[in-house]
Amino acid sequence: MKLHNAITDVPGIRVGHAQNEEALTGCTVVLCEDGAVGGVDQRGGAPGTRETDALHPMHLVERVHAVVLAGGSAFGLDAATGAVRYLEERGVGFDVRVARVPIVPAAILFDLGIGRADVRPDAAMGYQACLNASADPPTEGNVGAGTGATVGKILGPGQAMKSGLGTASLEIGAGVVVGAIVAVNALGDVVDPASGAIIAGARAVQVGPVHVGAPGYFADTMAVMRTLVGRTTMGFARPREHTVIGVVATNARLTKEQANKVAQMAQDGLARTIRPAHTMLDGDTIFALATGQKKADVNIVGAFAAEVLAQAILRAVRAARPAAGLPAASGS
Repeated sequence: MKLHNAITDVPGIRVGHAQNEEALTGCTVVLCEDGAVGGVDQRGGAPGTRETDALHPMHLVERVHAVVLAGGSAFGLDAATGAVRYLEERGVGFDVRVARVPIVPAAILFDLGIGRADVRPDAAMGYQACLNASADPPTEGNVGAGTGATVGKILGPGQAMKSGLGTASLEIGAGVVVGAIVAVNALGDVVDPASGAIIAGARAVQVGPVHVGAPGYFADTMAVMRTLVGRTTMGFARPREHTVIGVVATNARLTKEQANKVAQMAQDGLARTIRPAHTMLDGDTIFALATGQKKADVNIVGAFAAEVLAQAILRAVRAARPAAGLPAASGS
């Protein structure tokens, strides 16, 4: 099987972006119109989500038809309404006899502090993202939900760096594919787990005679957190402004409980690449989708879900371009 290192390598998965480049916000829709068993794992302390309860075990609905990732903070949840309308027009949804109700969970990130705060993803943008969806490898970087994403904000937005959206995939044997797509908008730094080097994050700053942060370009968020400046900054940091949101998908045949386990295990990839992760100021939320064509061991699927999510996070920051005066890993 020829792969393109993208979540769309999973059969039955299509991805579409829509964004406003002036306002620096957008949304990404992951479509699975034939239905996929869904799961979710939410670990950050400041989430913004829709229909995540339906994905937990002991709830009636098992299959979802799309997942929406959006900027715009809580306003951006409206983008899911556009995806619902798109799917309903095509007869896709949970059959309740009098109608088919599309099941579209969603998660948002905060990007109101970059670009324009009065322009957010809405139903029209969500609908357009669905129209743009295809099985081709999705564009990465400053697109969709990653349009306004930034990382490394412990010293304030002025010392942050531009991030974005990334995707990755792996074939793990017997035709089983695991893919991920993620918008990286973390409080912390993004670190290459192979080398331990910071790729993008908070930049050091000179405050009068005091150099805040580790020597060199990066401040190192973990190092700053140990200082008086870090403790003060954390006290003033605002919740809901930092979130990593993403989807892992596979063509493995999983139960709802197993899909939730895969989402849980995928969070390990986030923790490997973002330092710190899952803080009370982050809303880190990962969805899992299983389209069900191949038999596979959930432990193996989950282990590689963590790996592809980590790779997608690295690709997100490496593909990002400078914007709003913020540099990116690709250059300033």
